[in-house]
Amino acid sequence: MTARVAILDDDPNIRTLLTEAIADAGMEVRAYARADAFEAALRQAMPDVALVDLGLPDRDGLGVVSRLALEGGAAIIIISGRGQVQDRITGLELGADDYVVKPFEPAEIVARIRARLRKAAPPARRRARFGAFTADFDRFTLSGPEGETPVSQAEAEVLRLFLERPRRLLSRADMQEALGGTAGEGFDRAIDVRISRLRAKLGEDPKAPALIRTIYGAGYIFLGDVLWE
Repeated sequence: MTARVAILDDDPNIRTLLTEAIADAGMEVRAYARADAFEAALRQAMPDVALVDLGLPDRDGLGVVSRLALEGGAAIIIISGRGQVQDRITGLELGADDYVVKPFEPAEIVARIRARLRKAAPPARRRARFGAFTADFDRFTLSGPEGETPVSQAEAEVLRLFLERPRRLLSRADMQEALGGTAGEGFDRAIDVRISRLRAKLGEDPKAPALIRTIYGAGYIFLGDVLWE
């Protein structure tokens, strides 16, 4: 199946540059200059990967990233001229999977897209049951007593990591090795936010979580029994 990539950037030169590079790599690509047109297209079909600029004429790009992450399914790569550490941290906290600072080489973007697609490839084990919950990694959903809720690709990666290693301590170094990313404050805070969101979707008491337990100074451990389908 051909991978689908959506680009949201108000710079026509960047749109053309990326569109040509991604199409030459054998992927289907659509490019948009405004957030409203981009979001209207997403309501018709969700791409596999979305490239999102932060400086848009009609919307703050961070809001677009947040909405994409909440809807789940698409890997999100921010492409931005904002290179400050806090901008990177905020983007990752809101659910982005990667952050690239302009200027960049189109080949680098293609390589990062391929890396995200490899991570999102359907695994052999696609559904897991634990307690009252079912995680569906094909549909990026988590079903439980309160119904079904979407999870972002970034949240799904963290949840799958826990479910594949139940009752095993995972340090931040373990998580970085498994999930990729650059060590440092940005990665650590992004992991913390994703775990916080997962706990909320699991109905966990943040002061005394039953499933995803924090072992202070050491890492995290998932305490549920898991059945894969």
